[in-house]
Formats: sequence, C-alpha cells, structure tokens
Amino acid sequence: MKHCPQCNTQLPDDARFCLNCGAPQEGVSQTTVSGDGAIAQGPGAVAAGAGGAAVGGDVHGDVIIGELPQDPADLRTAYLNHLFETAGALSLSGIDPKAASEAEARLNLGAVYTSLLTLTSEECERLQARERLAPMGREQRRVSALAQLDRQPRLVLLGEPGSGKSTFVNFCALCLAGEALGREEANLARLTKPLPQDDEDEKEPQPQPWSHGPLLPLRVLLRDFAARGLPPAGEAATAKHLWDFIAAELRSAALGDYEKPLSQELLKRGGLLLLDGLDEVPEAERAREQIKQAVEGFAATFQKCRILVTSRTYAYQQQAWRLPGFVEAVLAPFGPGQVRRFVDRWYVHIAQLRGLHSDDAQGRAELLKRAIFGSDRLRELAERPLLLTLMASLHAWRGGSLPDRREELYADTVDLLLDWWERPKVVRDAQGRVTVQQPSLAEWLQVDRARVRALLDELAYQAHESQPDVVGTADVPEGKLLSGLMRLSQNPTVNPAQLVSYLSQRAGLLLPRGVGVYTFPHRTFQEYLAACHLTDHDYPEKVAELTRADPNRWREVALLAGAKAARGTASAIWSLVDALCYHDLGAQEEQAAPDAWGALLAGQALVESAALEQVSERNRTKVGRVAAHLVRVLEAGELPAVERAAAGRALARLGDPRPGVGLRGDGLPDIVWCDVPAGPFMMGSADDDKMAYGDEKPQRQVNLPAFRITKYPVTNAQFATFVRAGGYAEKRYWTAAAQEQVWSAGQVKAWNDDALRQSLYDFGEPFNLDNHPVVGVTWYEAVAFCRWLTEQLRRRGELGDNEEVVLPSEAQWEKAARGPDGRIYPWGNDPDPNRANYTDTGIGTTSAAGCFPGGVSPYGVEDLSGNVWEWCRTKWEDSYQEYRGDGDLEGDDGRVLRGGAFFSSVSLVRCAYRNFNYPGLRDWNYGFRVVAASPSALDSDLLGA
Repeated sequence: MKHCPQCNTQLPDDARFCLNCGAPQEGVSQTTVSGDGAIAQGPGAVAAGAGGAAVGGDVHGDVIIGELPQDPADLRTAYLNHLFETAGALSLSGIDPKAASEAEARLNLGAVYTSLLTLTSEECERLQARERLAPMGREQRRVSALAQLDRQPRLVLLGEPGSGKSTFVNFCALCLAGEALGREEANLARLTKPLPQDDEDEKEPQPQPWSHGPLLPLRVLLRDFAARGLPPAGEAATAKHLWDFIAAELRSAALGDYEKPLSQELLKRGGLLLLDGLDEVPEAERAREQIKQAVEGFAATFQKCRILVTSRTYAYQQQAWRLPGFVEAVLAPFGPGQVRRFVDRWYVHIAQLRGLHSDDAQGRAELLKRAIFGSDRLRELAERPLLLTLMASLHAWRGGSLPDRREELYADTVDLLLDWWERPKVVRDAQGRVTVQQPSLAEWLQVDRARVRALLDELAYQAHESQPDVVGTADVPEGKLLSGLMRLSQNPTVNPAQLVSYLSQRAGLLLPRGVGVYTFPHRTFQEYLAACHLTDHDYPEKVAELTRADPNRWREVALLAGAKAARGTASAIWSLVDALCYHDLGAQEEQAAPDAWGALLAGQALVESAALEQVSERNRTKVGRVAAHLVRVLEAGELPAVERAAAGRALARLGDPRPGVGLRGDGLPDIVWCDVPAGPFMMGSADDDKMAYGDEKPQRQVNLPAFRITKYPVTNAQFATFVRAGGYAEKRYWTAAAQEQVWSAGQVKAWNDDALRQSLYDFGEPFNLDNHPVVGVTWYEAVAFCRWLTEQLRRRGELGDNEEVVLPSEAQWEKAARGPDGRIYPWGNDPDPNRANYTDTGIGTTSAAGCFPGGVSPYGVEDLSGNVWEWCRTKWEDSYQEYRGDGDLEGDDGRVLRGGAFFSSVSLVRCAYRNFNYPGLRDWNYGFRVVAASPSALDSDLLGA
C-alpha cells in the first residue's frame, strides 16, 4: 500500500490516480495495456495488441493513453453549471404560454424570486421566551424559509399548492451553485437579500441569515425517484436506492464520472440535499413508506449533509408521512411587501425581455399593484405565489386588466393554456425560414375547438374521479387521450401515431409526464376543468352528490362549478346551495356528516359567488338555513378543527346568530356571562410538572370572591361598537394611556406602531372577521373598552352597584380556566388539538369564537386555551414568591398575558402558563375578555386560603 502525496489517502500500490482527490500517482508498477489483448511486463517491456500503439524507450512530451479520469474540480464545476442552468430557468409552460413559446422570453428565476416567509412552532416558542419583550411587527414574526433552513439541519417545508415550495428549492440550488461558480446574477448575496417590507417606513431590514457558506446543492424530485429509483413493492428502501437514483441522474447529464467525487464531498464536507414534492409520491404499493426509509437511511449515512424536504401541508400532517428527526415549517401567504416586490421585479424583468422602457414598466407595475390592493378578492388571490404569477402574466399579456374572482382568473388562464397547447406552431431554421408548420389541433382534426375543450374537461373529471390520492395532479393515460381525440377527428388521414408525435411537441394545458402519461400543470386546473364538465352535466345535483359523499376530493371542484355557473346566471349558485344543504335542521335533530359537509360547502359557495348584499326574501331563508347548520357544525364539534374554523369564517360573512359573539338589538355587545363561584383553587404549577416554568411556582391555594367572565373573548364586532361610539375620543377612558403619552386627542400610538390611530390596525382576513377575537389590541385599548362598557351596562341597569367591567386579574383568569381541581388544560390533563386552536391544530390563524366546544372550562368558558393571548389587568411579577397580584391600572409596567395563541406550542396553552408584555404593544395575536366583579374583589389575587 502507499499514500497519496496530496491528501495522504491510503491507496493500492498500482493506483494511478488518487481515489479521493484524483491526483496522479507515481511509482506504479510498469504494466502497460494498449490496444486489444496486449500485455507487457518487466523493465522496458512494450506490447501492443490489435489496433494498439506501442511506445518504448524514453519519451519526451505528452503521451495520452485512452481516456484518463477527469479532474474532480472540473467535474464539480460541470455539475454546478448544469444545476445552475436547470434550476435557474423559470418554466412558464403551465403559466404563461407566450413566454413558453419564445426562448428569449423564458423568465430567469433569480430575476423575479421573492423571499418566502414561514410560520412555525419553533419560531413561536422563541417569541414567547423571556426575550419576548422586544417589540416586533407582524412581518418579523414570519421567519423566512431561508432562516429556517439555516437553523434546522433536517427541515420539512410545508405549504399549499402554488405556495412556492419548489421555487424555494430551485432558488437555493441556483444561488449556492452560483456562489461556487462566481456568478453575479445568483449567489449568496442574492439568497440572503433582506426580506420585503410591508410598510415603507420600516427601518432598514437586515440580510437573511445563512451561516453555512456555499454548500454543495443536490436536488431530487421525489416523484421521479419514486417512479424510477425505488425497489419492488414490499422491499425495504435504503440510502443506496436514493444514491443509485442520483448517480443515474448524473449519468443522464453526462456527469457519471462525478459520482465518486460527489459522494466523497458529501461524506467529508457535507452539502444540501433538496428533496422536492413528498406529497406527489403516490400512496400505491407503500411508495411513501419506502421514500421515508430511503431518506432516513441517507440522513444516517451522510450525516454532515443538511436536508430539506417539501410537501403539501395537509398531506404531511398524516402521522404516517412524517419523518422522524425533521422539524416542520409552514410557508406563510405572501404579505403586502412580498406582493409589491414580486410585481416590481416581474415588470423589470419583462421590460428587459420585451424591450419596454423602464418608465412604462414601472407604470404597469403600479397599475397591477393598485388593482391587487384595491380589491379584497384579488389581494387574497395574490397571497398565493402561483396565482400572483398568473395575475402578473395576464396583466402583462392581456392589456392590463384582471378579473376579481378566482374562477374568472382560472378561466382566463385555462384559455391561455389551451390556446398555446392546440394553436398552430411554426418552426424556423437558423436563417428564420419556416421548416415545419403544424396546424392547430382543432384545424388538424377538423373539429370545433369547443369540442376539444369539452374533451379535456371530461378527461379532467374522469382523472379527478379515479385518482387514488386527493393531492397533486392525476395521470391522464395517453391511450385515453388518443382515443378521445380520434373519436372527435373528422380528418381520415389522422392516425394515433401522428397524434403521439403531435402531442409530444406540445406544452400548455396538458403536459407530458413520462412515457404514455399526461397531466395538468397544476391541480388547480384539473379541478377547474372538472368543474366545467360538471356545470354542463347534471348541475347542480351531481356536484352536490359527489361533494357530500367525498368532500375532500370534490370541495374545490364544487366551489368552482358554482362560481362558473353563477357567472352565467345568478340563480345558479342558489340552486347549488339548495342541493348541498336542502333541509332545515330540527332543534334536537342530530346532524349527519353529509349534512355538515354540505352546509360547510354551501356556506363557502355563498361567500365566494353570491351577492350577499342583495339577497331576496326567498334566498334569505336559504342563508338562514345554511347559517343554522354551520352553527351546529361549530357546536357539535364533529368535523375536524380546520373545517370548523372554515365554517366559522363562512358564518362570519353570512351573519353569525350565536349569542355572545355579536351585538344586541340596541347595538351593544351581546355578552354571555359565565358565573365563577367564590372559593379556593390551586394556582400555579406543581414541582413535578415537567412542562412548568419557574415563574409558575410555587403552587399555592388562592381564595377568590365570585365573579362573572365572558364566555368568549371580545370579538371584532363587539369592539367595533366601542370605536363607532367615539370611545377613542373620551379622555376619561384613557387616563393611564394619556399619562404615558400613548393617547392624545382621540388617537392612540402603540409602542411598535408609530401611526396615530383612531381604531385598531387591520390585519386583514380572517383576523378582522366579525366573529373572530379582536386582535392588535394594546392593554390600554382593552382597559378603555372596559370603562366604556361599564358605563353602557350600568346606564341600563345591567350591573350591580358593586360591579364594574374590567380585565380579569391573573388569578381570576386562571380559576376560570382550570376550576377547583387543578387541571392542566381547561378540558383536563391531556393536550388535544381538537379542543383548542394552537400549533398542533394546524389552523395557522385566529378562529371564530366558539369553534372548540370540547375545550370548555369547568365553568362553561370557551377559547381560554389558544386562539389569542388575553390581556389581564395584573402587573407582571417574576414568580409567586411574595406575589402581590397588583391590579393597579396606572403606569407602564408589564402586564400579564394568558392562554397562548393559534401558533403556540402545547406547553404554552396550559392553564398555568404565564406570559407578559408592555401595555403599549399591539400584536396580531393579542386580544382580551372581560369580567364583571365588585371593586372589593379586584385586588384579591394575593389572598391565600
């Protein structure tokens, strides 16, 4: 054995090149093989076989013998160049046909990419740690996807279709490759560019974190790996299967020699493995289980590699899909700053591609931004990166106008895609001469284009109906497509072989997916085309039948079918509502699952497609029927929590009739009070509670007088009455705020919001829906509301002489939550995401008050765990040692917050968990509820029994 002089790797004596660094080796045995079958041995021996060349004696100059192994550094550069080119081309074949038809108009990913943000449990726990007093705006809470990748060596990035998961994978690969190659257009500086700002007056943002340098990126499409790299069904998959697939991909790119240097670099120095599309792996034959095995094995073998996996959110929430040891992060919708940045970059790049003057491009960008932010529905669509790209494409290529409903947007986009897929195609040579000219598909088949479109609608419906999974796009067998087109054809010269050749050169509404299979560019289009088929066949009965029986498969199809039909005639949406939710619900009648799902979809269809501001008396009855069913959905708690939250959102738009969430007939908040009797309870956490923090100790018994507390947090509708009544202008409500100079002349300035406001900051839907807890409330605003409500109720004789409306003390809040038995959560001692809105529940925003009937406390109080943090009047103290329970309303001391919020971890939604912040801080997860108590009870927290 010998050692390489370059890297000291131990090598066989006859090794001519180092197996590690590739350096040529000296002192090899004098054996020469050349030509065919020749061999020579011994000093000076020379031999040559058939076709061989022999060289003897001393040789001066270069002698090339066969193909010597390439330099690993050159192979690495070739690999990075290949990755840079493939990752950097933003394919618009499923988005923008005009761009896809012209090579010079293909977008560059680096030119238009906009940083993505996430909402994660880890981020939320960090925000609730002891450094949580630092003021943070909403956007800062949404940690970037890159920051998550920087901090987590094993990360699963989750998001809905079109949320940017694959784009993030490609952009990471592009920038890391570009950094290694010294490219200016994409590199680490571009990767870490500061996040977009939501408000123009925000301070100068900082670059995103990335502390790992130019890691070697390795990108794998998991659907391709499942199709070509997994072992037979029933056989366990290993790291070798994944590696063999990677090696095969290298060989297909003429980079087979790079396999060994690549594995050595990943083993010794690490890299970044990007595994895209776990949700696109079919469930058939346990392919997903095999994928998990392969990924786990790879992670164990290549321990220095960081690994990113992407998946659709709801799909990955199934326990069987989850990868042990991987942290989850969820992509957030685009915020205003991200939308603005994308539009600006889009038009700068379009100007370069199309030769537009920069002023013209900037003007068009402003028009698009004005259109988006001038419409609630377009703003909602723009939160999804895919749909924003579609809008930008339509705006650029269709004269600058946009539809304001997603069904119309899909319709326009499908028209664009169909036009590209079947229109005439011209191929030119290098001199620009036409060499091949294909007619449009409709012209070639000699049929009307509408019949071609109807066939695609039918194929989409059939594929959607028979698709084994309810995620991703379905496969459309080539045979089914060909037979359908052949049936349409009126051209006797057309044969299946010609059709295969024709379709292989097409992109647009159908895309080839391997041999003999086609698919739609996105599930959105598959669903829309299936909806179009259903509107033309047995509408609305068939739509309702399918949706009530299998809502997870057909819900989007049903909503789009209703919207399409309603665009033709307004009464069509009401026909669908009748079919989905067709009978009144008796007071004692049990709601069957199909009725619950039918009501949910009926409510969503009305919100999306009906003119609710102009409802006839007859249709008002239908709205009432749907609302009554939705109330039962919330009260019964039978549907999953995410669906109950959706029902609550629909109910907000239809009019929520439940007591305690809206207004009374006289316009005041409709309060439902829950009585909490006098007596002792155990406050704080026991020493043996493993989730307890030090500030929850020592646990002790506290004796409180009786009080009343609201069943739900104060809602947006209820707080709005205070605003409309001029509550911000009444100085008597704002004594402490005025003293601390955060209130003046009817305007409030929050500590982390410099704007002077006469009402709350609007965080948009769903945070601003009437039946959701009010958020963005400073402690001072909550106190002012209490003083105003005290006056209103006392004036009407609804408060006793010894009662006033106040924020609960810390002890009152905890007793209302846990009762006399010291339970850990309001419902008992075991966490349950179906009983409260926290991270594990998967909603990701506030939910309507009362969505979690299973989480009710012993005194009938709801939503005490999760949803929103709730202000208490008590000043913060670090522990219960010598606890005073100071409820003095003056001063700027930190005030207690209780209950956790929609993004809180399970430990933060315990009854005993304590939090606090400065009273002048507003946040999109801070709300409050109120108590009615006698003044003598207001300072009783310190009383021990």
